[in-house]
Amino acid sequence: MQGILIFIIIFGILVFVHEFGHFIIAKKSGVLVREFSIGMGPKLFQKIYNQTTYTIRWLPLGGYVRLAGPDDAAVIDPGTTVILELDDHDKVIRIDASNSDLPIDGIPVQVRDSDLVDQLEINGYENGDESELKTYVVDHDATIIDESNTELLIAPRDVQFQEANIWRKLAINLAGPFMNILLGFVVFIFWSITAAGPMTTTVKSTVNDSPAQIVGIKKGDTIKAINGTKITDWSQISTIIGENATKTNKVTVDRNGSDKIFSLKPKISKIDGQKVAQIGIYATTNENFGVKIKRGFTVSIETTTMIFKALKGLVASFSLNKLSGPVGIYSQTQQVSQMGFVYVLSFLASISINLGIVNLLPIPGLDGGKLLLNLFELLRGKPMPVEKEGLINVVGFALLLILIVAVTGNDIYRYFIK
Repeated sequence: MQGILIFIIIFGILVFVHEFGHFIIAKKSGVLVREFSIGMGPKLFQKIYNQTTYTIRWLPLGGYVRLAGPDDAAVIDPGTTVILELDDHDKVIRIDASNSDLPIDGIPVQVRDSDLVDQLEINGYENGDESELKTYVVDHDATIIDESNTELLIAPRDVQFQEANIWRKLAINLAGPFMNILLGFVVFIFWSITAAGPMTTTVKSTVNDSPAQIVGIKKGDTIKAINGTKITDWSQISTIIGENATKTNKVTVDRNGSDKIFSLKPKISKIDGQKVAQIGIYATTNENFGVKIKRGFTVSIETTTMIFKALKGLVASFSLNKLSGPVGIYSQTQQVSQMGFVYVLSFLASISINLGIVNLLPIPGLDGGKLLLNLFELLRGKPMPVEKEGLINVVGFALLLILIVAVTGNDIYRYFIK
């Protein structure tokens, strides 16, 4: 149960931060965000604030933002009966097209035709009286209640996404992946602050009856060299000892400003079925705040580099086993959740950076595919025709869906069947 809860929280944070990036830049760019949803499926709660409908939905996985555009503009089919709420100037400020049993207070109108994008008007017959066709002017910021009882602002052309200049489009599409990468860096730095500091080459203590204690290495000794190799990082010690597990090693330490040399042979222990060479020392950690901040940033850079190398390897030699979908992430989350809070933080940071980078791939259906179309528009001087762009997106989504199904099936086999 704990693993499921942590998975939902991690997945929710990743999606929320990603969509918030698109949301905030769209708002700043003058593009109408019709809806910001947390969760998927049937609506649990809705609230209109500052021209956006905020909804919470029953399924706590995912979320989305609905930007005003040709494919998401308010439309009323001819013959539909709607309820129109008018202001003091007889302008339509609210349209109920939901066929709800609890309609808003207003005038019932059978719509003959309407234009909620350019002309902002509705033509129809009031109270079913077909002897007189009436025209109603619609306010620019009017709302419409759709068949799912979700109330949204209509989407006039001037606030639609395609009307923004190319630089704003680029910024909006880039904002989601950027926020995921930024979140990864922030969480890694927070992880570094909350975790024990980086290990130094100074001995904190020795294990009883260990090779180090037997030869006389003490607390406070700083390891300077092993077998003539200068030691500047704690990880070097385990590497060199591991490479010389069956040999006698010469360890040079600094003790109160003087060098001392000890000869010791590692002890071979079995850990998780693996033979490990140990000399029996624990390191002092550096708890300096600035050092921890630097480590968090360094780990972020290293993780980013590792992800790019993994993508390069995937292109060179494609395999479904190199990919993980929600099922794979859930399985990994279960393992990490048992290891403690700092490990969960590290996992969240890694997945967030991964999600941001993958979303930048120039594949239709991903933000990178949209950015590619934006760059095409920038070079061409005008956008691609809507029909062609729509076709590219449909094909891209179809291929992406096939890949998601394949990866999910492979994850189920790898983690639950094999």
